[in-house]
Amino acid sequence: MFYRGYILIRLKTIGAEWKVVEKLSSLKSTESEENWQVTYVTPVYGGWDLVVECSFTKLQELDKIVAYMRVDDQLSQWIEETTTLVSSKPDYFG
Repeated sequence: MFYRGYILIRLKTIGAEWKVVEKLSSLKSTESEENWQVTYVTPVYGGWDLVVECSFTKLQELDKIVAYMRVDDQLSQWIEETTTLVSSKPDYFG
């Protein structure tokens, strides 16, 4: 059973969209007891600059993804703000 989450990103560095896409697109769990991954990342138009889709089995796994965006040296220089949306039912199979 997988949940789906969406992380909206607003950049503080204009033009860093594709750097963030490259850094996040291959992000996935490395621990045997975890099963999470970033499934899609793309720039978008509007009030946010990028949207990140991820799948996970436990809320703590989503915490790892969001925390990584906040503490990674490069990402923290590019990202100004995030908002996280979480699916309400575990009906996503990825």
